[in-house]
Amino acid sequence: MLYDCMTSDTKKILSFISCIYMTTIKIQAKQNISLKQALLYWLRLGFISFGGPAGQIAIMHQELVVEKRWISEARFLHALNFCMLLPGPEAQQLAIYIGWLMHKTIGGLVAGLLFILPSFFILVGLGVVYMQFGDLPKMQSIFSGIKPAVVAIVLFAAYRIGSRTLKHPLLMLIAALSFIGILIFQLPFPLIVLLAAIFGWVASHWIPHAFKASAHKPNESIPHLPALIDDDTPIPEHAKYSLKHLIKIGTWGLGVGGIVFYLLVQIFGFDDLLSQTALFFTKAALLTFGGAYAVLPYVYQGSVEHYHWISATQMMDGLALGETTPGPLIMVITFISLVSGWVNNALPHSPLWISGLATAGIATFFTFLPSFVMIFLGAPFIETTRSQLKLAAPLTAITAAVVGVILNLAVFFGLHTFWQEKTQQLNIAGLFIAALAFIALTKFKANTLMVIISSGLIGLALGYMP
Repeated sequence: MLYDCMTSDTKKILSFISCIYMTTIKIQAKQNISLKQALLYWLRLGFISFGGPAGQIAIMHQELVVEKRWISEARFLHALNFCMLLPGPEAQQLAIYIGWLMHKTIGGLVAGLLFILPSFFILVGLGVVYMQFGDLPKMQSIFSGIKPAVVAIVLFAAYRIGSRTLKHPLLMLIAALSFIGILIFQLPFPLIVLLAAIFGWVASHWIPHAFKASAHKPNESIPHLPALIDDDTPIPEHAKYSLKHLIKIGTWGLGVGGIVFYLLVQIFGFDDLLSQTALFFTKAALLTFGGAYAVLPYVYQGSVEHYHWISATQMMDGLALGETTPGPLIMVITFISLVSGWVNNALPHSPLWISGLATAGIATFFTFLPSFVMIFLGAPFIETTRSQLKLAAPLTAITAAVVGVILNLAVFFGLHTFWQEKTQQLNIAGLFIAALAFIALTKFKANTLMVIISSGLIGLALGYMP
């Protein structure tokens, strides 16, 4: 309307400015981004990637697609759809994918490592402080406020994933059966994943509409701007699929992981804490369908109930700290394994913090190695086909089962937080904090980090009340 009312001279001026602007964009888009420029960006992203996978993906989309125009939206979402199909942290895998597409294998390694290294060192530092000063009254008061907030956050995660996933009564039934299976019958998480996948595959032949795809699609309202990796940019040589590449990457991935594990077994023994940590977190890395909250019950079952590496309280404290740091939430395994190495003195002849650091390093290495291997293996095929990816029925069923598993985790945390075993009374203050946190998350869309900080301050204040 406004444009129609303008004079012809004004329209010409606007067209001229628009032409100059688009020409400038095209020139900028054609400029190559050096590995150094990319390195600095991925390092910065590692320090600001708060908000879980949704927030991290949103940050990358805004900066890489909208602002920097390093990659077009269609190519960005094409890569994201592939990462959503894989086990592991999809935001970090997306960073590996884009880094690899721009600067080959070294670019993917740089992007993936810098995405998690800041979080690793922050959590190691917090873990050392926690082990040294965690018994102080002030620290206990802060965590007494944070733990109810963690219950609310986990419950909110079940609500958020459930509202996005459980679109059919059959998926709701899978979630309910998963909840009952793990809560009452104490079925192991891998078995629940396997049963859900089989159920989804069988049911898809009879009720296919219950497992409709939910792939990300480009936003048609966003105008297309030229990008360094544009919709029609030819596939670079290194990104083309070949059997030789597949064999090479597979050999390297299995070789690196196998050699490190072999050395651990030879030096410390198969049943040693370090060797078992490597084995356990490799299995955990391959079961993280549905995000970090999906694998946390498995980590709990193994580290708390089966191996008795840490206590339930330490697990909750680790999740609370993981929510307040940048990087993938699955980085909570860094804290958990550091505490495990510290408590169990993984290296008897070394200081406790060295034992914790060694265990944390091994757990982090074996948790994220599969992500690098899967991206480097699959990305060339995805780039070559460039076809629309669809979410398979077994994966949809697994995601539905994950909702029940996460809900069970919330119940477990709630029992340990709201019921005081010493006094046999309800923790009324904890219930109040949890309710406030859940309302803040659901109704006011509050930032998770702010909810954690606010709850910790409330706990600290209540700790000084008579």
